[in-house]
Amino acid sequence: MNTTRPPRGRSWWVAVVAGMASYIDAAAIVSTGIGLVLYQLAFGLTDLQFGGLSAALTLGVAVGALVGGWLGDRYGRRSVFLVTMVMIVAGSALLVFSSSFVPLLIAIVLVGLGTGADLPVSIATISEAATDANRGKLIGFSQLLWYGGILSTVGLSTIVGGMGALGGQILFAHFGVVALIVLILRVGIPESESWRQARREKLQAADTLRARASGLKHLFTDRRYLAPFLGLLVFYALVNLAANTSGQFGTYVAVNVVGISVQLNSLITLLSLPAGILLGIWFMRIVDGRHRMTYYIVGAITSTAGLLVPAIFGFSMVTLIAVYIGAAVGGAFAFEAIMKVWTQETFPTLLRGSAQGAIIAAARLVAAGVALVTPMLLGAAQVMYAALALLVAIGYLVAWLTFRNRTTAVFEVEADSVDEADAALDASTTPAARPVS
Repeated sequence: MNTTRPPRGRSWWVAVVAGMASYIDAAAIVSTGIGLVLYQLAFGLTDLQFGGLSAALTLGVAVGALVGGWLGDRYGRRSVFLVTMVMIVAGSALLVFSSSFVPLLIAIVLVGLGTGADLPVSIATISEAATDANRGKLIGFSQLLWYGGILSTVGLSTIVGGMGALGGQILFAHFGVVALIVLILRVGIPESESWRQARREKLQAADTLRARASGLKHLFTDRRYLAPFLGLLVFYALVNLAANTSGQFGTYVAVNVVGISVQLNSLITLLSLPAGILLGIWFMRIVDGRHRMTYYIVGAITSTAGLLVPAIFGFSMVTLIAVYIGAAVGGAFAFEAIMKVWTQETFPTLLRGSAQGAIIAAARLVAAGVALVTPMLLGAAQVMYAALALLVAIGYLVAWLTFRNRTTAVFEVEADSVDEADAALDASTTPAARPVS
């Protein structure tokens, strides 16, 4: 690739500041789940209003990801990720000072749209600031920040969870203050040079791959983009069902199906987070090497097996822990982080954010639809977990079939002439192509 990269230290700084989108996304989701419960008790929100606020967050993230990715490709990464932070700060402030349904709904929509729109452009910013040698590592680092958002919010909730509405305000203020700090830091980050060059080439009608490939239509009209796009969409949407079920209904399963207390389940969850972080660090070590797919297979098998354990042997403390272990290993090596890496490597500059946003949006919408019927399905929990295991196994298989022979990243060829890029990309889909990470 012919574009100039920032110095090594600078690329890590960009990864930290841009990657805080993952921290804020996780903190906002967890804070909303806990904070709205505290608000419901204090302000008398009805069950319908509570459900509407939760659904608004999911829908906002989905719409934000779809629109934000497209805007980032069209108008630049920097302008979008500054606006999104303003939206999150404003939404957080409104959540802190509101006590009735309508302003809370407006606040939740702002936070959802802001976090959703920020994710695809922040990941694109990180990958375009990286080199071919550390791109996966830097993207993997954003996943560690996601764990950090969960850990800090859950830890904070153990302190403020008994404070009523004040506890909710503290939780909402937490991610709002972090978003404000990130906004200030992002002012000093320049626009992605890869995006600048791709935009110049497009305006000059240059005969290059990344000047030609832009707009959502290319995801559906070019066979080289359609196959990986659909593969990633199916993979992430199906595997995310298990993660979303655990996130939204994990406590319900632990209390009502397994029969343990909320406190004990929270303790198990807290203990599992450091394990996820350690595995995430290991993912950063191997993702840019030749063993990436081997670890993906290990993660896929472990995750599926973890879901099958309670489906076969019933629900108990032991089988619940098996689910958490499978989720930790699968989450590190065969879930969101590898999806982000594959997306950034596969799609050209002016298509990258749009593809990432569409994949995230589709997965969130599918998860929201399934979540509506999950409480009813949990009446037959073993059957439901068997179905989840089947669905995630299909998702893992689709991704493996899609990427097992895709060996040449678009980053390596997108600045070449169209003819040369076409030849390189065509070669990347054949088993004879040279093996890289």
